[in-house]
Amino acid sequence: MATADDGTRGIRDQDTRGQDTRDRSFLGEVKDAISGRAALLMIGVLALTALFIASYAGAFHSPKPKDVPLAVVAPQQMSGRLVEQLDKLPGSPLAPRTASSEADAARQIKERDIDGALIVDPRGTTDKLLVAGGSGASLSQAVEQVVTQAEKAQQRTVQVQDIAPADKDDTRGLSSFYLVVGWCVGGYLCAAILAISFGARPVNLKRAVIRLAALAVYSVLTGLAGAVVIGPILGAMPGSLYGLWGLGALIVFAVGATTFAFQAIAGIVGIGLTILVVVIAGNPSAGGAYPYPLLPDFWRAIGPALPPGAGTWVARSIAYFHGNAVTGPLLVLSAWAVAGTALTLLFSALTKGRTVINRSEVRQ
Repeated sequence: MATADDGTRGIRDQDTRGQDTRDRSFLGEVKDAISGRAALLMIGVLALTALFIASYAGAFHSPKPKDVPLAVVAPQQMSGRLVEQLDKLPGSPLAPRTASSEADAARQIKERDIDGALIVDPRGTTDKLLVAGGSGASLSQAVEQVVTQAEKAQQRTVQVQDIAPADKDDTRGLSSFYLVVGWCVGGYLCAAILAISFGARPVNLKRAVIRLAALAVYSVLTGLAGAVVIGPILGAMPGSLYGLWGLGALIVFAVGATTFAFQAIAGIVGIGLTILVVVIAGNPSAGGAYPYPLLPDFWRAIGPALPPGAGTWVARSIAYFHGNAVTGPLLVLSAWAVAGTALTLLFSALTKGRTVINRSEVRQ
């Protein structure tokens, strides 16, 4: 069986008399121990590490609310002025709008159109703030802090009511994020294992179809495992078991198929591309630890378009918002799954008839 350096280095380094003619200097040992290809891969890993630090630190080092959608329910003669005042707060933490009634505001929160609502009592000095802890404790706390300070400046107080609270065993609302991260890891690890064992690029279209079929079966099983662990076993998150199961299967397949596509295009380097997209860019921007309104503009912009962000949004909706507002994120996940599948099949078909396989892709 061929080794990573094609099994001929030892032969080349010996003369016809069987004598070892390799360069035994330190530099020669380095060249013999670390191939040029390995050095390039190490440089790639270094770059991914730097990007990992930059992405996570950039997204999380200074969370601040920005344009958080907030409904205002107040008498007509007060609402316009109050909305204007809230809209002009330093740093633009809120994006206020009027709502016709408390029931209308509560409906918008539960449909995930807004993240809070201020219900003004014109007959007193204590108002009501509706929040949704299921969207993430950091977000509801940020809204409470901003509104409380704004009310204090007007010599008023506010009473907070959480109308979509996180489960008592999910107090920070992070279980959905961790669940989705686990599914994403399962997706690209499955594809990576197949690449390491049988070659990054399928040698023909039939092999690509077999890999995708195997991934589909794996996705169904992994989606079920995650849903059962997070729900019945740990009790860490409420919501429909079947809904979470279906979501998990879609996430795992989308990430796995994307990894297949990157591998079909770039070989083993495709695993690094998946890590770049899913882990380095996707996890910090997923709205998990800090929901979208608390993230800097760049991460807020890319998060909804990546699998971790779309998956976290849907998982929270299933758990705490009766499955509302999931069409867009599900379409995003489906697009990744379809695009990954199509590119995998396309590039595998283009390799049909290839007679020589890169040695880095030989079955180990």
